[in-house]
Amino acid sequence: MAARSAGRHERAAPLPGRAMSAAGIVCVAGAAVVGCGVLLALGTHAWRLALTVQAAGLSAVGVSGAAVLFGAPHMGVGFRGGFAPAFGVDRLSGFFLVVLSLIAVPAAVYARDALRDVPHPRVVAGLGGVFSVALVGLVAARDVATFLGFWELMTLAPASVILVVRQDERARRDVFAYMAITHLGGTGVWASMLVLSVHGALGGVALHGGGVRALVAVAAIVGFGTKAGAMPLHSWLPRAHPLAPANVSALMSGVMIKLALYGLIRVLFTWDRPVPLWVGLTLLALGALSAVGGVLYALFQHELKRLLAFHSIENVGIIVLGLGASLVFASMGRWQWSAIAFAAALLHTLNHAVFKALLFLGAGSFSTAVGALELDRLGGLLRRMPWTGGAFAVGAMAIAGLPPLNGFASEWMTLESLLHVAVYGPFGVSVAGALATAALAATAALAVFCFVKVIGLVLLGAPRRPETANAEDPPVGMRGPLVFLAGLCVVLGVVPGLLVPTLAQLGPGAVALSRGATVVLPSTGRLPTLALATGLLLLVGALWRAARGRRAAPSPAWACGQFVEPAMAWTSAGFTKPLRLFLEAVLRPSRELTVRVEHGVVREVVYEANVPHLFDTLIYEPITHAALRTAAAARRLQSGSLRTYLLYLVGLLALLLVLARSGVLT
Repeated sequence: MAARSAGRHERAAPLPGRAMSAAGIVCVAGAAVVGCGVLLALGTHAWRLALTVQAAGLSAVGVSGAAVLFGAPHMGVGFRGGFAPAFGVDRLSGFFLVVLSLIAVPAAVYARDALRDVPHPRVVAGLGGVFSVALVGLVAARDVATFLGFWELMTLAPASVILVVRQDERARRDVFAYMAITHLGGTGVWASMLVLSVHGALGGVALHGGGVRALVAVAAIVGFGTKAGAMPLHSWLPRAHPLAPANVSALMSGVMIKLALYGLIRVLFTWDRPVPLWVGLTLLALGALSAVGGVLYALFQHELKRLLAFHSIENVGIIVLGLGASLVFASMGRWQWSAIAFAAALLHTLNHAVFKALLFLGAGSFSTAVGALELDRLGGLLRRMPWTGGAFAVGAMAIAGLPPLNGFASEWMTLESLLHVAVYGPFGVSVAGALATAALAATAALAVFCFVKVIGLVLLGAPRRPETANAEDPPVGMRGPLVFLAGLCVVLGVVPGLLVPTLAQLGPGAVALSRGATVVLPSTGRLPTLALATGLLLLVGALWRAARGRRAAPSPAWACGQFVEPAMAWTSAGFTKPLRLFLEAVLRPSRELTVRVEHGVVREVVYEANVPHLFDTLIYEPITHAALRTAAAARRLQSGSLRTYLLYLVGLLALLLVLARSGVLT
């Protein structure tokens, strides 16, 4: 049974002297081309050509990853202990290379025109290429030193881009928070990887000792969970993602946080297996918290990119729910559903990468056209920017989980997996599964609510300021990537069954699912995605035909006798106020009402409401203040006097002698 629980993404070291496969040659050549694109951007002024070169190289990397994913021989070497650099690609790595390529290539093409208005475009293009190289290197790394080196580079590259583009104090403060939180949490990554390497687990040696295995599991969850943005370790994410240029935000949200989950999968599903039941239950708890908390805080955001950043936390939570369900099933010996839950997590990893990159690139186009992205200052952009607005609407419906788009298929599979945890597990596990199922259902409902708000305030209605009224679609180089990603949302939603069996083979157990356009799960039935898409297309066609030739006559809106002004339109706060009042005891919102009276007549009423980020106010801010107070107290020891420092040394020596004499140090 233990042999069966080994995933299909096991390391498969090639025989010595075996010639490199065609996929390996394409992958190495693609990585080299990306490196040339970086040098071209940093060394010359031809940064637009450099981005084209980077896109070509990343396309080659993605093609080679797809070849390995769908059956080509593994490339390079398998995982091994030691610190000598080693590279390779197995099927799981191939999947993440496909995800990377599908996002990085459109982002690079988009950046050719989008970076014209960004400060220092040559440097940004070069650093963006460095970011892509770090992502490829992390997936292909096969030793601990290379893995950790690219892990740190993956953290530093987007921070450098933000500091090049943004020079204000707020940006520097938020980048510092991003670096501090991810590096503090990243100690868990270093601890887990180094312990695994020392014990030979990377090279295939089974990890023994319950204490060591628990240490590795906890360190990995903390370390990789911090970089993935899972709550309560997420505080850096809504700070950093909105600051970056759109193409870098797409990579950060679409790929970088997914590679943190890639590392977590490697540790829990390969090197530290079989993990105990409590690890799976912990992931269920973290996933439920992240999903519900992420979508709740997204609802109360008034800036588009910050709202999208919180939705990244929500979708990371959905993926973690799938991974947790897979581990719970594995601990119960239900290998078939363990593989299905694992496939659901990987499918949502791909789906979220696609629609979140689409939304961030769309937000970047809106920002280029109108400037600020406050929801209450937009409106009417679908009519003025039909290509961008239409693609953005597809992404919004996909992230809301509406059929037949891609977000619905993976969320449905995750929900089915959690329902089976609740049905087939023992009492405690069943309760956890039921709570996780309820959390995912609530998350799906709130996500629909949130993106109804986004579409209404951003795409529909009347323009709320002159810049919005004069907005135009960007050049074709920025529209093309959006249309491509929107098309992927449709294709992945209509025929997910073509991919699900392959993803199920990467998970625990040897599971063969039927391959077809629709998803068929045992004892559950099928998800008729193709029929749903066909029916919806016929319905839309019938409605369009029935309405053809009819036009509604425009008439003035009635506003109780007042002039209709943009200030009277629905606002983001007004849209979510009923929910805010209902959750007032949890969210603890603050309100400020200002009334200006002149000569006994009320001239102006200003109402401001704010939903504080409780994780910051209750956790991170007290910890930060305590750390600063401790540092201030410790600084007093730094007197600058040589005599004082000599006294410190004498005191330390005396303490060591006392400890040695008492036998503590023996």
